[in-house]
Amino acid sequence: MQKTIPAQELRAQCARIFVATGSSAEEAEKVAANLVMANLSGHDSHGVGMLPRYVDAVLEGGLTPNAKVKTVLDAGALLSLNGQHGYGQVVGEQAMALGMARAKEQGSCILALAESHHLGRIGHFAEMAVAQGLVSLHFVNVMTRAVVAPWGGTDGRFGTNPCCIGVPLKGQPPFVLDFATSRVAQGKMRVAHNQGKSVQPGLLIDEHGQPTTNPGVVVVPQANGFFGALMPFGEHKGYGMAVACELLGGALTGGGTWHKQAPVGRAVYNSMLTILIDPAKLGTQEALETEAPAFAEWLRQSPPADGVQAVQIAGEPERRARVERERDGIEIDASTWEEIVGAAAKVGLSLTN
Repeated sequence: MQKTIPAQELRAQCARIFVATGSSAEEAEKVAANLVMANLSGHDSHGVGMLPRYVDAVLEGGLTPNAKVKTVLDAGALLSLNGQHGYGQVVGEQAMALGMARAKEQGSCILALAESHHLGRIGHFAEMAVAQGLVSLHFVNVMTRAVVAPWGGTDGRFGTNPCCIGVPLKGQPPFVLDFATSRVAQGKMRVAHNQGKSVQPGLLIDEHGQPTTNPGVVVVPQANGFFGALMPFGEHKGYGMAVACELLGGALTGGGTWHKQAPVGRAVYNSMLTILIDPAKLGTQEALETEAPAFAEWLRQSPPADGVQAVQIAGEPERRARVERERDGIEIDASTWEEIVGAAAKVGLSLTN
């Protein structure tokens, strides 16, 4: 049975757990707000269902509360930073603040952030940038268990490796494209598994490399102790994008790439290459302010196909979901809530079921 919890209440409950896990009140509130915003945006895969894993990662020593981003190299428009295994929602914002200030000064900034704990919804960082009038591109790799198969392969060899692009649109909400390079996010399979649902064909292969609709194959070990894998989106093209995210987000940042045994802990590490551009310094702001909204409007004028209410651009579904879920509350399935209650108990707190 699902629970429906108001966003404000859910933020407060999550923040209590993070404080009990060792975070400062400020950090706890920031991480809790970020997770709940993912739920509000319709991305439950990156929402409060991640909290039990975060608590386990702290208790195991793989996630460090109250860590600060460390500057490894400052070369003007080039910044190399290390997240020191801190909460990605915190060190990611710290990194973006440094990068955005530098882009405003110099016109652009290439920002390498290595060894952050789970950054959460990457669209959050693009939203930070577009709010400052900046264009942003983000390439991220994921170092936990390898859950995505290479195109033509039969087992997991890398992570869901998200890519994100944000572009401000004058007079309109921004374009924010944020997607996993797997056909579906790993967290969505966790949600489906917890809800006892099958998923559509074509998303997964089982531990034998055969197609399956059972999301559990990538959530819990199967009878032989192995896992299945997600498939890359877009066949060989999506696979190529996933490899690009691994090379840019992992190798170029110094955070590392997949070519080893999976770690046994619950920590999720991300590294991210971010490119920030100030259109004003580039001398093309007037063109961007004219052309980008005009193109978005041109797209929306396309007659919708059968069963489609209207043509949308990236970012619109999330903004609509926020309004609805802020009003109606956030639904949490019974299994996920039980995991959250269990995580709270591990740090001495009692939540009602």
